[in-house]
Amino acid sequence: MEIKKAQKLVDDWIQENGVRYFNELTNMAMLTEEVGELARIIARKYGEQSFKSSDEDYDMADEMADVLWVLICLANQTGVDLTQALKNNIEKKTNRDVDRHKNNEKLL
Repeated sequence: MEIKKAQKLVDDWIQENGVRYFNELTNMAMLTEEVGELARIIARKYGEQSFKSSDEDYDMADEMADVLWVLICLANQTGVDLTQALKNNIEKKTNRDVDRHKNNEKLL
């Protein structure tokens, strides 16, 4: 799915099912919460923490989708075209880091 279509799908869902967007500050807090839930799973699966019984039925893909959902909500309500933003960001990183990672001894 293209990012532009995802932004429209989320907006359509909000209009049909969500009544309205939560305000930007609420969505920012929710984004932080969702990232924390994803971080907890990653810390237990790939890090040194062990799973608690309440964490054993995790769905990492669903947690990532929750992060994406709230990020798309924030983009929609602040007028950000995520497709263009991502293109611009890739160009920025390409120009800035053209040799940076190739010359990083830690990555070799």
